[in-house]
Amino acid sequence: MKTMIKVLISLALLATAPFALACDYPAPPRDLPMGATATKDEMLAGVGKISEYQAKMTEYLSCIEAEEAVAMQALAEDDVEGRAQSKLMFDKKFNAAVDEQTSTVERFNAEIRAFKALSK
Repeated sequence: MKTMIKVLISLALLATAPFALACDYPAPPRDLPMGATATKDEMLAGVGKISEYQAKMTEYLSCIEAEEAVAMQALAEDDVEGRAQSKLMFDKKFNAAVDEQTSTVERFNAEIRAFKALSK
């Protein structure tokens, strides 16, 4: 019975933690230029959008790390199940964000290579 109460409390804390810090997940930039048809100025603007996105993503990742720290502090040391669940949720959020950031940047890097190939 005590374990069930601890699990329910842990889940309640995990469910409300995002509202405490309210980390805003940054959307990838839209309308990035196509390297095959873009001007130099358009490509430079795209670089600016990617840089801004990466800065926002770094901020988001720091925020969810702080959320995880708060969630772990709220859980009892002996709440192994709650801690494991919290860690699992954090890992999924963190890895999904990094994967999306990586794929967005890689797609734009392909456009940069295409632009450079046509600029020679």
